[in-house]
Amino acid sequence: MKTLNVNLGDRSYPIFIGQDLLDDVKLFSQFKSSSASFIVTNTTVEPLYADRLEASLKANGQHVVRIVLPDGEAYKTWETLQLIFTGLLESNADRKATIFALGGGVVGDMAGFAAASYMRGIKFVQIPTTLLSQVDSSVGGKTGINHPLGKNMIGAFYQPIAVLIDLKTLLTLPKRELAAGLAEVIKHGAIADSLFLDWIEQNAQGLNQYDLNCLEHVVIRSCEIKSEVVAQDEKESGVRAHLNFGHTFGHAIETGMGYGEWLHGEAVGCGMAIAAELSQQLGYLSVDDKNRLMRIIQTLHLPTKAPLWDTSRYLSYMSHDKKAESGQIKYVVLEKLGQAKVQKVTDDLVVPALKACGAA
Repeated sequence: MKTLNVNLGDRSYPIFIGQDLLDDVKLFSQFKSSSASFIVTNTTVEPLYADRLEASLKANGQHVVRIVLPDGEAYKTWETLQLIFTGLLESNADRKATIFALGGGVVGDMAGFAAASYMRGIKFVQIPTTLLSQVDSSVGGKTGINHPLGKNMIGAFYQPIAVLIDLKTLLTLPKRELAAGLAEVIKHGAIADSLFLDWIEQNAQGLNQYDLNCLEHVVIRSCEIKSEVVAQDEKESGVRAHLNFGHTFGHAIETGMGYGEWLHGEAVGCGMAIAAELSQQLGYLSVDDKNRLMRIIQTLHLPTKAPLWDTSRYLSYMSHDKKAESGQIKYVVLEKLGQAKVQKVTDDLVVPALKACGAA
């Protein structure tokens, strides 16, 4: 088992990465409390892994309650969040209760937001079961829900007490979900580590074929990068914004298509393609480097062509982005592969990048 740390002073926490961690009773003993343990999961993940998690918690003498949510980005809503609060209240959960978020990014974001809000804050543990959540959303304390006008616009920064990553849960992922997670892996290389991007390119076949050694490497390196960034900038006032490379465009696609039509990682993959095009048009990325990044995205089975919408529609969705200030949108662009920056860019420069990637 590999252990990393997110260094945030008194809010620091470990990330445990290994195989069969769900069955590690000793590991779960450190989360034992005098109150109940609540497993928040969804209808897809529950039959696969909830019994194993519950057995490990009960082996430590914990009373366990399950709260099972519908599966999918379309359910990342206030109504679904209320199901968690209802489950906690019906079980008389107190301030010593602990939530275990068992699932992908949607489960983790909502369970974390519930933990941040219930009785003004209870403990929670992230147990991500998708590649996307293992390499990105489970680390860093971003929690929240979607709104019809914008993705992740309602939420809180609230850190877990630990992240437990059981790599074998990746073996049950559909291929589309695996590819969606690889989008965030590519992102980490593109913004912070060009040598990691080289490795991703060289090992694309192994990643596409669920090679656990390859997957372990990208999970560890991605968590290292994410942890370093979060430790520097917990609440996204500076360098953490680099982690949004591709997300401004990607969130627009998710909002416009309807949450769940495109997976988050698919939208981010396409968003990175648009952002790379913008970076090249701004005079940063060379044409060769832009095309190389496009090829990596495509090799890992992610889209690079955006929906055929008028550019004004994209600009309207992006105006609701969290990074917009006084109506002007800030974009994460690449100065070169492995190095990102945040920059305000006028619409007349963004429009050609959108059109180059399929917008009307």
